[in-house]
Amino acid sequence: MRREELYLRDIVEAADFVEQFITGLDRAQFQQSELVRSAVAHKLSIVGEAAAHVPEDVRSRHPDVPWPKIVAFRNIMIHAYFGIDWDEVWRAATRECPTLKAQIESVLRTEFGNGP
Repeated sequence: MRREELYLRDIVEAADFVEQFITGLDRAQFQQSELVRSAVAHKLSIVGEAAAHVPEDVRSRHPDVPWPKIVAFRNIMIHAYFGIDWDEVWRAATRECPTLKAQIESVLRTEFGNGP
């Protein structure tokens, strides 16, 4: 099993990529680009998969992080791929991902005494 620090770092790294992929795009451009949508979906799935592997004791010390919501979003992305609501993915990428990244960086500082 990987150490929880590595899973947390995976979340931050994936969030960084999501930010890079959507920088300079508006919602319409995102909707029109299969390449960008696929890349963002993949990285958001990594976020959810990594969050699912963060041990419960770490999760419980950081209840401000919406762990169940992150994992549930990943499950929807993976298991209902052809029914994905791309507007919801856009909202997650533009609104929730930056907040989550900051939260996880805070967890890294608290748990391991370092940030990204």
